[in-house]
Amino acid sequence: MKRIALTVTTDLSYDQRMQRIAHALSASGYEVWLIGRQLSYSPPLPPTPFRQVRLRCHYHKGKKFYIEYNWRLWRFLSCKSWHCIAAADLDTLLPAYWVTRAQCIPLVFDAHEHFVEVPELVRRPWIRWLWDQMGKRLIPKAQLAYTVGPALAQILHQHYGRPFEVVRNVPELDTHGLVRSAQLHPPYVILYQGALNEGRGLETAIDAMALLPPEFELWLVGEGDLSTALRQRAAQSIARQRIRFLGKRTPVQLRQLTPRAWVGLNLLENKGISYYYSLANKAFDYLHAGVPAVHMDFPEYRHLVQQWGIGILLEQLDKHVLSQQLQLLAHQPERWQQLRANCLTARQHLHWQKEATRLRHIFAHLWQHTYR
Repeated sequence: MKRIALTVTTDLSYDQRMQRIAHALSASGYEVWLIGRQLSYSPPLPPTPFRQVRLRCHYHKGKKFYIEYNWRLWRFLSCKSWHCIAAADLDTLLPAYWVTRAQCIPLVFDAHEHFVEVPELVRRPWIRWLWDQMGKRLIPKAQLAYTVGPALAQILHQHYGRPFEVVRNVPELDTHGLVRSAQLHPPYVILYQGALNEGRGLETAIDAMALLPPEFELWLVGEGDLSTALRQRAAQSIARQRIRFLGKRTPVQLRQLTPRAWVGLNLLENKGISYYYSLANKAFDYLHAGVPAVHMDFPEYRHLVQQWGIGILLEQLDKHVLSQQLQLLAHQPERWQQLRANCLTARQHLHWQKEATRLRHIFAHLWQHTYR
């Protein structure tokens, strides 16, 4: 049985993409080890058919964290024999590369985003340059590379000079139906789920609440770098009683919570190529829950909305435009019902069972044609 290491810097409890990948590869007969990060608030890990390891660090952000985590990851990987190591994003690529070279095994690169184009790095050119130089040296050496969407795959191909396969980050198709029936009456719950970080349009969402009638509520699920600042901003709003911060939720809890929403939010700001060409998992989480969503008019979301009719495109990230679109939809229940019906149709085609088949195929191709 081939042993595969999947490496991330995230807390495994909340990383839905890596959980899905680990399950799919484990079901194919591989011995999978999913290796991530231990935080003070990390909940206990549930039993899984694959091994899960969380590395504990003294530092939790900045260059000290990345140096420490990469050292701990290298030390852990070096103590075992592997048949393949799959590094998620640039922040785990270096130790994965070192160990694959030492053990003469294939290296796989899983790009969740265009790492050097996220807002946190775009405004720090020297740090961005260092990450980019490492990526340009190491990514072409990987025997397999894949990412979350076709537009991003093309951009990464151009940037790093090697092709990227596509494995979308979509939920499993729930054959047991939805948790709730159609919600055509107040309160109109506007849901954001994901990291509370820069560039997610969360300030606009909070400010828009002051322009919306009392029957609208905003639920923010997640935590991040802006958790404190966003809570302070909400506390100063006249709509503060209708803005709820629900904290981090596990994937199981999210699947129960998301269908309670009326509309989902995916308001990425155009602060870099990574966001502009993204295909966020929350877009598919809303879709699978039968929840129409408001997306920015970026290429992947435009294609998704035009093909399936599952939500609204916002050309401008502005509190007035957002509030107007939400109020307009609230006064058009037939339109909302059609958007919801389109979501239920689209999820029959955009689900993890299909993507898992694609993932297993490209890994089988790796073993068959690259290493025997």
